[in-house]
Amino acid sequence: MTPVEAAHTVIETITAMAQEQKPLMLRVVPKDKVHFWKHYPEKDARDKHCKSRWYYHVHAAGSRDEDEHGHFHLFLHRSQLPEGLEPKVWPPQGEDAKAHVTHLIGLSINTVGIPRSWFTVNRFVTNEFLFPAETMIEHLPDFNVDHTNQDDLVNRFVTAMVALYREEIADLLRQRDAKQAELEAEHGEKGYEKASGVEVLSQIPIDLDAKISGMDL
Repeated sequence: MTPVEAAHTVIETITAMAQEQKPLMLRVVPKDKVHFWKHYPEKDARDKHCKSRWYYHVHAAGSRDEDEHGHFHLFLHRSQLPEGLEPKVWPPQGEDAKAHVTHLIGLSINTVGIPRSWFTVNRFVTNEFLFPAETMIEHLPDFNVDHTNQDDLVNRFVTAMVALYREEIADLLRQRDAKQAELEAEHGEKGYEKASGVEVLSQIPIDLDAKISGMDL
């Protein structure tokens, strides 16, 4: 998907959500009771063709920005990377880890359902198989969640957002690695774990109107 195609898809999906008067978060979480920290959907949204996946969750008040409703965590599956490629850092469970995924990026959503920021996280947050930024950047075009069993507009919106912001995500991944190198120098292997005390490694705000208006559509 080209950036222009992605921009059109983002516009189309957001417009459709607005016309249906059903914002993004209500397509993902239940109307009545949202459980903090729980994955929505419970076993993640998994693309049936390529195994890319997403889940959405909501942090408890006090542990999230005031204007954030919740955020997506987006992943590539290890099978989308070259066979035999060794992770830079393994989960403590090694090959027995429950999910064989590598975290691509986080996408924060505000209280009216509009994207507000991109961010990367330390390895322990998602218990990922951590691969270097340049590996992730090379495989950014492989991320696709158009074919999960969740809401079609949400699936297509998420896929398109990654394609639209590919350059910004690449920069964030490089910043992530630089911050992780600092933490490793200070804490050793614990720099990738909760003991480091650092969860978010890089972050940028999203101004979707400015991004799209600056493109030749």
